[in-house]
Amino acid sequence: MTLNTFINRLVLIVFVFGLSNGVIASDHGEEGKEEKEFNLPEFAKHHIKDSYGYHLLGEGEDAITLPLPIILWTDKGLVVFSSSEFHHDHHGHHVVEKNGMKFVNFHEKVYQLKDGESHLKTKMNKESGQLEVANAVRPLDFSITKNVFTLFVLAVLILLIFISVAKSYKKNDKAPKGLAGWMEPLVVFVRDDIAIPNIGKSKYAKFMPYLLTVFFFIWIGNLLGLIPLISSPNLTGSISVALTLALFTLVIQLINANRGFWSHIFMPPGMPKILWIILIPIEFLGIFIKAAALTIRLFANISAGHIIVISLIGIIFIKQSVAWAGLSVPMTLFISALELLVAALQAYIFTMLSALFIGQAVDDHH
Repeated sequence: MTLNTFINRLVLIVFVFGLSNGVIASDHGEEGKEEKEFNLPEFAKHHIKDSYGYHLLGEGEDAITLPLPIILWTDKGLVVFSSSEFHHDHHGHHVVEKNGMKFVNFHEKVYQLKDGESHLKTKMNKESGQLEVANAVRPLDFSITKNVFTLFVLAVLILLIFISVAKSYKKNDKAPKGLAGWMEPLVVFVRDDIAIPNIGKSKYAKFMPYLLTVFFFIWIGNLLGLIPLISSPNLTGSISVALTLALFTLVIQLINANRGFWSHIFMPPGMPKILWIILIPIEFLGIFIKAAALTIRLFANISAGHIIVISLIGIIFIKQSVAWAGLSVPMTLFISALELLVAALQAYIFTMLSALFIGQAVDDHH
């Protein structure tokens, strides 16, 4: 299959997926089912959130969803049930009773109703303008959400790929073939163009396992996220995942930092000591600002692509005319092709910056 064929099929699936998610958004209130106009910003915001199941087709009670397990730790112990028991309701109207406790799903967050309460009550926060839960609390949530399930799939996929490559090298001492032949240039690229230039020939080998893991985790995860119904947004489009990866880089940097790195921060060379009062706090905060920059760069770039695609498809429903597909579909095709580039580019940038920050910490300062 050529790249163009793949992109065309991808966009067609995305377009059909957009159609299947409805021209009209439904809101189930106490009086029954109330229909309202399609709200594109709200739909896009909901679409990029993590959820307790894979939404395939339809809306409301008629939706077809692949459920995932809800795992909660409450004051009365462990509670486990299927997300399908919420009947696709994320407005908190449907109550699930388990072990004498009542649970609701409010905007993809499970709440436990307080004793004596029969349904969820909300109130408007005047400062934020957002609805807040008034009569429920959040238990500890260990549920297998869509992103968690995708994380497991990604981990298994990476293990299968590299175990297969390792076995290939054991059996074949000549030029690699098959999957190993595809993977070797990428591994060499990470070594020769990322690790060695930023860390140095004498010290790069120690950090290669982490850099390779990060590179392939982000890249393959991004590609998985481009497949409709798999993960929306991409796994790395979750700020918690992006933050965790950035924290790994930060911890490795700090653990391996040498004396020269710390002296540069707390005793900036070549500067009058009177300026240390200003420079030391800036240099120290810079350590954590770098981790924040890694997080925001990855999270924002990956989420933006999904939001743009949803917005382009949403034009058809806002204008309520199929004729707008003549503009939306070609633009979606272009953004989808661009996302293929961004998937690899963000993996490269995150890995390169991680290597750069680690290299600064282990460099022999003179």
